[in-house]
Amino acid sequence: MNKSETFTFDRVPQNVAELQQLKEATLDSPFKTTALTLLVLMQWETDKEGCYAMLDVLRGPDPLTPFGKQFLRDRLQGKAYKVSSFFAGATVENGYKPTMPLTITVSDNPYSYPDDKWATLYVKSAGADSIRPMKLRKKPSTGQWFLNDIQCLSDIRVPAADDPWA
Repeated sequence: MNKSETFTFDRVPQNVAELQQLKEATLDSPFKTTALTLLVLMQWETDKEGCYAMLDVLRGPDPLTPFGKQFLRDRLQGKAYKVSSFFAGATVENGYKPTMPLTITVSDNPYSYPDDKWATLYVKSAGADSIRPMKLRKKPSTGQWFLNDIQCLSDIRVPAADDPWA
């Protein structure tokens, strides 16, 4: 049975302290961690180092590597609109500008939990036809779910204003 959870945020956290003040920062469900990951990635274009620091919190005992930072640069440089495309109100036509407050829905499916320590959850981009995955790992000693792999940042349709064929 598929489950979905919707999260609403008044603003994007600017640093680790603001991230940790959010009620979802307990990371006691993979849904919360997935939603926070995309929320934090909204900061990437403005403050990469601050974004990386917040992602490190969401990754728990496995901080971002130089390869992980390069992966994000490769996926988001000049295409930061990919991240905002996961939030409600974002469309190809409006350049993926989400409505405020920021709202995102995270879903699972019957195959999301191969065991009790791993999960793959899904988010929907306004610029893609299929849902996109995010992989998480549970730390049994704390019961928290941490980000393992951001798999949802492959290319999507470009904003209409940037599409020469629009």
